[in-house]
Amino acid sequence: MARPQVQMVPIDASVYKSPVLKKVNQLTQALASGSQLPTLAELNVFNVREVREMAPTEVSTEIERMVVGVVSSILRGEGFRYAVPSRTTANQIYVTELDRIVLADKLSVRDFTNMSAVRKTAITTKVMELVHQLLAKGIHVTKRDLFYTDVKLFKDQSESDTILDDVACMVGCTRSSLHVVASEKGVVVGRIAFRDDGDLIDCTRMGVGGKAIPPYIDRLTDITSDAKFILLVEKDAAFMRLAEDRFYNKYPCIILTAKGQPDVATRMFLKRIQKELHLPVLGLVDSDPYVGLKILSVYMSGSKNMSYDSASLTCRDIKWLGVRPSDLTKYKIPDQCRLPMKETDIKTGKDMLEEEFIKKNPLWSKELELMLKSKEKAEIQALSTFGFQFLTQEYLPQKLRDGDWI
Repeated sequence: MARPQVQMVPIDASVYKSPVLKKVNQLTQALASGSQLPTLAELNVFNVREVREMAPTEVSTEIERMVVGVVSSILRGEGFRYAVPSRTTANQIYVTELDRIVLADKLSVRDFTNMSAVRKTAITTKVMELVHQLLAKGIHVTKRDLFYTDVKLFKDQSESDTILDDVACMVGCTRSSLHVVASEKGVVVGRIAFRDDGDLIDCTRMGVGGKAIPPYIDRLTDITSDAKFILLVEKDAAFMRLAEDRFYNKYPCIILTAKGQPDVATRMFLKRIQKELHLPVLGLVDSDPYVGLKILSVYMSGSKNMSYDSASLTCRDIKWLGVRPSDLTKYKIPDQCRLPMKETDIKTGKDMLEEEFIKKNPLWSKELELMLKSKEKAEIQALSTFGFQFLTQEYLPQKLRDGDWI
């Protein structure tokens, strides 16, 4: 028996002919006509460590192989030790052509006989044991669940989280392949529908709160959309305004947010829908070097602590729609709605000017320099000074109509 087709709430076909979407359509066409990205090998970038999605049996087999390797090391008189990929900042490589960070393939030794490494070696063994159990049972748990299996050993969740990434890197698989996920954080609403583990999900019927982005991205199937673009929003408050005003029905789009710092599930979801639907991604964040631009950079180029999985976690060519430093003058944001930058903000801004992904985009550099010169930042909510719906009725429509993104 055929499964019911995933369908969304229909909208008037005339919205697709809106002049506001003309520049968006041109952007979509430009992205579609772009050349396919080269591989690392084609770029002559070798000796890097990248992971892939692996089946439970593959992961289990690899864990067993590593345990056998430890036993062999002990029998050879070399002691209890693991070869662990080094994920230090010095081992990160930015690949300009791919606009993302990758991890150099350099190993360090985690030796049980080394007093400074005893706990880490023990935690590594424990995490591998727990992951092997999960895979055998065919179940998933959260990182918090994993931590509570042995609080005395782990002491702090940050320690078990770090080792979990180490194990994924050692195995050569994505973190989700270990069946350990983060709690749901991100949400999505708008012109997209899919099946979540077989259940029909229509994101046009999810109200103001949206649909929680599931941590098991591999269980999503039958993804369909009639959207023209993806609107990536930094904050929950802006997301709720957009959702309540049904912005996605007037300007067909998919709206998602991680409610601040991006989590792995939201990044994976964005990557997957952008890849399958071939839609441009427009970013709406605070005019702030840390909680705005830095967040956008994680979605686009990746984070250094998960550089080993940047291929499945990054979306290149994200366009910075707003709120940009130049918008503060352009839209006459009142002085009382602007915030003075702290010393830490200024340092973050200066550091970002040295980042490769900023250097390669002169317009981003110009905006960041303007922010540092004015020493002012602003939240998306500063636009509410002109009215609660100024964001959805004036600011964003004008931005889309003018193609005002960089």
